[in-house]
Amino acid sequence: MGIILLLIGLTLFITAYKFYGDFLSKKLESNDSNSTPSHLQKDGVDYFPAKKPVLFGHHFASIAGVGPIVGPILGIAFGWVPVYLWILVGSVFLGGVHDYSSIVASIRHKGKTMGAIIENYVGLTGKNLFLIFTWATLILVIAVFGIIIADTFVSIPSAGTSSVLFIFVAILFGILLNKYNLPLWIATILGIALLIVAVVLGQMFPLILAKEVWIIILFAYVFIASVVPVWILLQPRDYLNSFFLYAILLGGFLGIIFTNPSLSMPKFTSFYVEKLGLLFPVLFITVACGAISGFHSIVASGTTSKQLDKESDAKFIGYGGMLLEGILAIIALLSVSTLSMDDYLAILNSQGPVAAFSIGVSNFIENIPFLNLEFNTVKSFIALGVAAFALTTLDTSTRLARYTFQEFFERTAISKQNIFATNRFIGTSITIVIATLLTISGETMSLWPIFGSANQLLATLSLLGITVWIVSTNRNPTFSLIPALFMFLVTLTALGMLTYNNVFVHQNYSLAFISTLLFVLATMLCKEAYSIMFIKNEIKN
Repeated sequence: MGIILLLIGLTLFITAYKFYGDFLSKKLESNDSNSTPSHLQKDGVDYFPAKKPVLFGHHFASIAGVGPIVGPILGIAFGWVPVYLWILVGSVFLGGVHDYSSIVASIRHKGKTMGAIIENYVGLTGKNLFLIFTWATLILVIAVFGIIIADTFVSIPSAGTSSVLFIFVAILFGILLNKYNLPLWIATILGIALLIVAVVLGQMFPLILAKEVWIIILFAYVFIASVVPVWILLQPRDYLNSFFLYAILLGGFLGIIFTNPSLSMPKFTSFYVEKLGLLFPVLFITVACGAISGFHSIVASGTTSKQLDKESDAKFIGYGGMLLEGILAIIALLSVSTLSMDDYLAILNSQGPVAAFSIGVSNFIENIPFLNLEFNTVKSFIALGVAAFALTTLDTSTRLARYTFQEFFERTAISKQNIFATNRFIGTSITIVIATLLTISGETMSLWPIFGSANQLLATLSLLGITVWIVSTNRNPTFSLIPALFMFLVTLTALGMLTYNNVFVHQNYSLAFISTLLFVLATMLCKEAYSIMFIKNEIKN
């Protein structure tokens, strides 16, 4: 059964990439004769054209992280059928549209984030609210992922050693590729070989440090990663790290093909699951990156659009990247679908969703006849790969938070005099200081229940900004408007439920306050957008 589900997903995504992707390209009027911001505004720091495979590696590693792994594994509590169907439909018609359109919208607005686009078509207040919310969400991501990575390095010291070595490998790769013009294929072979050496050295010389020390090291690293030119560290590190992800994808895919696992988890459990809630809207919030994620729009319009070489690359990187993430989500789903419900809950409660994924995929790969790999070795490799994805999310989020901070203070007339808008060190420092305070306070993890809703609210608002932009160009926005309306309904329902539960069930009034603020923010922006789309403008067919 597992092989059938995987092949159905793969066939659907390939078909969608060709036909629906081409449809979106026509709607977005993709044209390589248009110069992209990476060329028009090239500064060697943030704006720098990247080869398509390199940028795809950066983009995919940044958006994937652990989201498409954790989301489906948690969502399977409702049964594998609703999760599987949402991954298919969401990736093709919502997530792929969201990611691809975000890149195109950004490159048509000088590589600015979705906040600048919202300012142009909804207003300055809308932009400021969006940027404040985005910046706060990114700070939460930095704090939470800093804790997750530090915990991983403490529990798996070899992963810490390898990750530190990866940084130096990435710097060498970036210099060889961009300064000495080494052909990409040669640089890639060398980089992968050095990654393997780093993994071996990590096993031989595990770096044993306290959690607090790792947090200091991580935040010092992301400060540097946020301010140095993208081609030195961020771009090459993410590109090389993406090969971890490709290896896990290929191994999981081949493992499923050879084992054709049977599914032990129920097809459907209930419309209500304790500790999660109702299937609608919880399923659509929980699966997150496996179908659609607002964080993707920040990456797409934050770093990817500034490095896009030509417009036609956006389809492969944006739409293709989301569909490949859908494949990863299906593999994650199948990795736990082979377990009984009791085993699933036992692993989830004792070791967490990442461990459940590592165990499930290791079982698949172990049964590939011509590899003869040992289970624990495969499991360690997968755990190291997942840690690398999390670190990618951490450093990308820090740079994106800096972009968002600077953009908030931008004013066309005085931008050259406003150091908050022009000095990248100030925005990065303030971001990291607040993230550090959150980490030390211990309050970060208590905010996690609303993170899924906040993330999907970002997707809603980004689709909203895209829709208003499309309307302003006298084009039909149906392909983005319908996903925006659906996610608006999902998000507001989820926030309403969170507010109710935190007030009347858990008496957690701080979370209730935050949920209410998010609800009001979404309502205000959608009201402004509605007036623009349906009162000031006529939607053209």
